Amino acid sequence: MAGLALAPPRARAALSPALPLVAVVALLALPLGAGGEGGAGPADALSALVVLYCAIRVVRDRRRPLSRTAVVVLGLPVLGLAVAATGAISPGAGLTGMGRYLQVFVLVPAAVLLLLRDRSDFRLLAWSFVALAGWQGALGVHQYMTGTGASYQGEPVRAVGTFGAQDVMGMATVVSLGLVCAVGLALGRTPVRQRVIAVACALALLLPLALSFSRGAWIATAVACTLQLALAGLRRALTVAAAVAAVAVVLVGGFGLGSAMLQERISSITQVTDAPDQSVTDRYTMWAAAAGMWREQPLTGVGLKGFPEHRDAHASLALSAASDTDGAGAGFRKQPLLSPHNMYLLVLAEQGLIGLLALAGGWLALLVCALRRMRGTTAADCGLVACGLLVWQLTDFAYADIGGPSTVLTAVCLGLVAWWGLAPKSGEGPAR
Repeated sequence: MAGLALAPPRARAALSPALPLVAVVALLALPLGAGGEGGAGPADALSALVVLYCAIRVVRDRRRPLSRTAVVVLGLPVLGLAVAATGAISPGAGLTGMGRYLQVFVLVPAAVLLLLRDRSDFRLLAWSFVALAGWQGALGVHQYMTGTGASYQGEPVRAVGTFGAQDVMGMATVVSLGLVCAVGLALGRTPVRQRVIAVACALALLLPLALSFSRGAWIATAVACTLQLALAGLRRALTVAAAVAAVAVVLVGGFGLGSAMLQERISSITQVTDAPDQSVTDRYTMWAAAAGMWREQPLTGVGLKGFPEHRDAHASLALSAASDTDGAGAGFRKQPLLSPHNMYLLVLAEQGLIGLLALAGGWLALLVCALRRMRGTTAADCGLVACGLLVWQLTDFAYADIGGPSTVLTAVCLGLVAWWGLAPKSGEGPAR
């Protein structure tokens, strides 16, 4: 502490408290090991250390670090989690599930809110998302070009980055969030050079996003970026939309095999009720199973980590029970379907109405606070990034749920949104 006090002001300013959060994001650039498997990883471990560090600071400073509004909004999920943990199939499952939910929706977001000092820290963290997306996206494009990606329609062309065939949504999530951050930074009032770089990054990330063949990520990104364009104003919206359309034509027109696959994948979005493929059938079946669990226990659900145990009792024979994964450095294997791939239905099934209202109520409150802060702001880029990230998450939750190494990014995203919507208007962050 003495050495830091004697350091020159410029050196002290360089030691941003957001650097540990940047390190959490950077750790997701590392390979996950053979096969690309994994649940919690190094980034999750570091996020736990960041939370511990923030807790030590709170105790040391002996001040109320969060406003009452922040405490209520971030603390809402705890109610439903506590009830659902008591109904888990075992104490271990209850504690494990509660720990994961607290990490993603309460503790890490609160740590981000506490560590970010100002808009410069916010932008630093947003740019780290863009950098991670660029790295993972470059790996994904290389996998497609060299035929070393995950298997898709019998060919090893699906871009998955370092996440492997067992987490095909990992790279799609990273690239989507990076693209949303880049669009927000490009539409803001930052220096022209930064905006040009952000535009270039956003356009470059369109290719790996397309090659991820993730329909849910495409839809969520389109919804989030549309909101960002609407908030930025009509003139900028038209300019950016024209640029994206031009790039999309070049990308689709320049890939022979890719264009056919992409066209088929895009058209499948509108055919989910007419001629659904097996993945869509499995998803609908698991959604129905989750709804059945909720009807059985409407208020409290079947308990944390309870979906796999109750799935077969509520699923129809149309469920294949496992999906085929292959490629990207891993051999063929059957991956069990242990969640409904819909966050809202997962919470409804395991935590009931109490848990869903608590979680979704907190997310809705964050969205309202973030949008209110947009009025009359002089830092539109931070607000556009925050609103875009939250809307992306809320849309993607209709097609996915938490799980896998990239889940820690969800926690950091919610922290960015919380800082924008709940920190003091001066932009200096919560009191310390």
